[in-house]
Amino acid sequence: MSIHSSAIIHPDAVIGRNPVIGPLTVIDAQVEIGDNCVIGPNVVIHSYTRIGEGTRVHACAVVGDWPQDMAFDGVVSRVEIGAGCVIREGVTVHRGTKEGTVTRVGDRCFLMANSHVAHNCVLGDGVILANGVLLGGYAEIGERAFLSGNAVVHQFCTVGRLAMMSGLSAISKDLPPFCVVRSNCTNHVSGLNIVGLRRAGLSPDERKQVKAAFHILYRSGLNVKQAIERMKQEFPDGPAAELWQFAESSKRGICAPDRTEDSEE
Repeated sequence: MSIHSSAIIHPDAVIGRNPVIGPLTVIDAQVEIGDNCVIGPNVVIHSYTRIGEGTRVHACAVVGDWPQDMAFDGVVSRVEIGAGCVIREGVTVHRGTKEGTVTRVGDRCFLMANSHVAHNCVLGDGVILANGVLLGGYAEIGERAFLSGNAVVHQFCTVGRLAMMSGLSAISKDLPPFCVVRSNCTNHVSGLNIVGLRRAGLSPDERKQVKAAFHILYRSGLNVKQAIERMKQEFPDGPAAELWQFAESSKRGICAPDRTEDSEE
């Protein structure tokens, strides 16, 4: 156990075994920190926050502060950070804005410096937010999605699993699983995250099916409703089915094809 003498820890906070807590860090009441966590210097962890086992929080991060919502009136809401996460310098994660709601970060997520997770966001396991990524309120990011530097996600948008947003891209519509938004682009899909699919262990046959489903959705000339019906017939299950399931459930509409890009990687 290593807790710096200048750290301020509320007596009601629950600290797990073998913690490392740096100088000038503040841990408020009703905070739970799991075993083997490392909390760096000048970190602030506000009330109603739970941090999972083995997570590392670097200098000057702020976790569990009030949401940036003018309608917030101080109700009890929470932040939950999973196990094995890395939260780098200057990251901010804000608690839910409605009473009893939660901002949730899954296991093994990597939030790089100065990224922001707004109120009521939900991040699946293995999500990576590069430096300066901004998530608006209620955004949902699927498992192992990768958002590159300074990417921006509008409030209430959903990013599917294994999707990728390149640096300086932005979305105000939903980004389907496995798809890529290229740099300096808004709401347009340029191809498939082929490297990510391989790394995630999808078989060659599964990748072939995903590619075929992608062509139906974005290259066939069908409208979205027509493409969904065709994909349902050809890919009733498996990873390829995730594309039509995502498109069918989207409330904001999905990102459009980028006609300037022919590559699918």
